[in-house]
Amino acid sequence: MIQAKQVSTEQEYQDALAIRRRVFTFEQGVPPHLELDEFEEDAVHFVVYEEDHPIGAGRFRKYADHVAKVERICILPDFRGRHLGNLLMNEIERIAKQQDYASVRLNSQSNAIPFYEKRGYTITSPEFMDAGIPHRVMNKEL
Repeated sequence: MIQAKQVSTEQEYQDALAIRRRVFTFEQGVPPHLELDEFEEDAVHFVVYEEDHPIGAGRFRKYADHVAKVERICILPDFRGRHLGNLLMNEIERIAKQQDYASVRLNSQSNAIPFYEKRGYTITSPEFMDAGIPHRVMNKEL
């Protein structure tokens, strides 16, 4: 069974961090000091499990009044292409809406833009570099 869930224990948080390190630090070369930031404690974290094995992660945090910022969305390479990103984003958006956020914002890696556009996100910025990777800001009303 595969499920996306909001992190509620220290072990689940550590599972999410392990996935993020594997994807962002080791696969994409993001420096560890950029991957872990000052928003860790304020963010609502999520992890995707296949049975009891963590395979994906993400988070959101308050960005502005009624706007949540989605960040650190990742799925392990062997599990991509199975719609698990949608499973994760569905749960993140559900919890954000439950917490009275009216919209969500994210900085999408440019190669992931089609994924977010299919989910109803629109581009709101020119391309910019973040950690050496091209990105665009995208928004969605909840």
